[in-house]
Amino acid sequence: MEAFLHQVFSGLSTGGIYASVALALVMIYQATHHINFAQGEMATFSTFIAWAMINSGMPYWAAFFLTVGISFVGGYLIQRIILKPVEKAPVLTNVIVFIGLLVIFNAMAGWMFEHTIKAFQSPFPKDAWYATKYFSAHEFGSIGVMLCVLGLLYAFFRFTPLGLAMRGAAQNPDSANLVGIRVSMMLAMGWGLAAAIGAVAGMMIAPVVYLDPNMMSGILLYGFAGALLGGIDNPWGAVIGGLIVGVLENLLGAYVIGTELKLTVALVLIVTVLTLKPNGLFGKVLVTRV
Repeated sequence: MEAFLHQVFSGLSTGGIYASVALALVMIYQATHHINFAQGEMATFSTFIAWAMINSGMPYWAAFFLTVGISFVGGYLIQRIILKPVEKAPVLTNVIVFIGLLVIFNAMAGWMFEHTIKAFQSPFPKDAWYATKYFSAHEFGSIGVMLCVLGLLYAFFRFTPLGLAMRGAAQNPDSANLVGIRVSMMLAMGWGLAAAIGAVAGMMIAPVVYLDPNMMSGILLYGFAGALLGGIDNPWGAVIGGLIVGVLENLLGAYVIGTELKLTVALVLIVTVLTLKPNGLFGKVLVTRV
């Protein structure tokens, strides 16, 4: 039972990271109806920035918050400079741009920081008082960080005028335009937030999987599975889906299929959800009158 509970708590820890990636994917999807295939590579590049600042002597949390800010600005500029010109372009054009961004960020990370695997320090000491036999200090701390991020996002979108404007622009761009909301600007803000959330996820997972240019490839797949499971158009459903994927991955990997095949859990979930319930557990079912 003790080993089982450890797998569950560890799964919740990694599931929190998958949930943040899923949330970032959903934020972009709600506004553009496209999946940002470069989300993982953007998060990896942000984590490399944090690694460089920490190695230069900057305190961890200063580097953490500065990286989040840099990532927000980077995501904002990517939308305004690269994606705004193709907002109304065909779907295939947008897909090619996303794949291009994936390749660019991956290549830049390897070129600037090399392809060698690097250790990334955890801000949570191994012998911290909150570490237990069921979860490590880093697992507990990363859950706390992700809960703080989700709480801040909820408060932002629920109680601030800017957050409400962003929700309106994502859910009904035409009506938002009519009431004076700058939809394109709100979309850029959404890209910035998604990039910042991805950066947090990258910095939380790097101490576990180590840092290299391909670090987030598998994480993005798990995040995508969580987003589909919870509902690709439902942010909080995607969060729940990410947590479920994290627990399933750990339990199946430990007791059923082994650690070598854990990535197949995400692939099987993606195929199953798309086949049996394309809207996910909490997604909206759209009915169109013909």
